[in-house]
Amino acid sequence: MLKKILLILLIVFYLFAGYNHFANPSFYDAIIPPYLSNWSAFINLASGFLEIGLALFLIPVKTRQWASWAIILMLLAFIPAHIYFIQKGNFQLGSFAMTPAIAWIRLLIIHPLLILWAWWIGKDGHSLIPSSSI
Repeated sequence: MLKKILLILLIVFYLFAGYNHFANPSFYDAIIPPYLSNWSAFINLASGFLEIGLALFLIPVKTRQWASWAIILMLLAFIPAHIYFIQKGNFQLGSFAMTPAIAWIRLLIIHPLLILWAWWIGKDGHSLIPSSSI
């Protein structure tokens, strides 16, 4: 039961995160490292589509393991942005103040937890819908 709840939460988390790339693109532009700024619009849109697509691929059991590994790879690809948070120092993300301490916590605690969460969800295939016993 816990795994199904965490699966649903992971799906909702990435659906919302992906949607937010389109609803609030300026939030993400501020955290894209300067050496990638020429492609910031593409990176933002691609990240949004990828997060929504991977959330949807978590739903079927047949694609869940693939989706969870793809989420892990995506999270690894986001590490340069987290390092940039640390280098940038104090800055505003909308109404949220990002400090180096928060950036370190995101990189060293939250990010690995997200990776572990995705790995655990993809580890074995359980359906969201209980199978009927006929």
